[in-house]
This record gives sequence, C-alpha cells and structure tokens, in this order.
Amino acid sequence: MSEVYDTSVDLEVELLAFPKAVPELRRVVRELLGAPCADVQLCVSELVGNVIRHVGEGAPVRVRVSRAGGLTRVEVDDPDRRALPVLVHATSDDETGRGLALLDAVALRWGVEQGAVGKTVWCELGEAGTVRNGSGLVNAAQPVSPETAPADV
Repeated sequence: MSEVYDTSVDLEVELLAFPKAVPELRRVVRELLGAPCADVQLCVSELVGNVIRHVGEGAPVRVRVSRAGGLTRVEVDDPDRRALPVLVHATSDDETGRGLALLDAVALRWGVEQGAVGKTVWCELGEAGTVRNGSGLVNAAQPVSPETAPADV
C-alpha cells in the first residue's frame, strides 16, 4: 500500500522529456525554493534524465515539487510502467548507473508507485543538514517478468 502525501503542490510542470528541458527545470526549482537547493535540483535532473534514457526522448512527464513539514518531495510521472528504476552499484569502469545512487545518497527515502498506464518515481529530502540511516528505498517496484525487467538506472 502506498502512502498518501497530503500537501499542496508548490510546482507542477508538464513537459516533454528532452535534455534541453532539464537546465530550465533546475532553474525553475531554484526560483521556487528561493535558496540554494542543489540536492533537490539533482533529484529533479536525475529523475527526468532517467525518463529520457529509459523511456525515451520526448516522453510526456509531469514534475511536481512540494514542501510540507520540513520535507521537500519530488515526483516525476511518466507513461511507461515497465521501465522501473533499480539501484545498482556501478563500478569505476561503468559509464552509467550512478544517477539513482546519487539520489539515494541525498534523499531521505524514495520509491516507485505504479499506476494503470504509467508510474511515479518520487523522493523526499529533508532540510539542509538532515541525515538518514541506510538506503532511502521505500516501496520499490519489482519486475513481474523478463519482459518487464527494470531499467538499469
């Protein structure tokens, strides 16, 4: 059962996932929060970047950033239920596989919620200086068959 995060949305943007959209999205997030927010910007960049790499350029996405009770929540919706994020441990020779590890390092927790026609990948960050214990992975989706194997994020 997924948790309900009851708060008002401070930012909601619908866009097509192209690399050129990511810097503008980071700028909008920075303006919204009105303070240095490198961790939040990193999470937005990585989650939208994962859609570009694993779902495809031009995929429609919805990005939401909201704040409540000392937490900032980032959510990215995309239309592909099958391209699931998986935390991997990239070696020094690997060219990919570090994005979700970075997100996991800065987020208090993160997870995936599958819908009827897509999914939402989300993460929550605390105020600056907040430290968590262990992996932030919560409610991660699991592959149901070889055809729906997770994306190597």
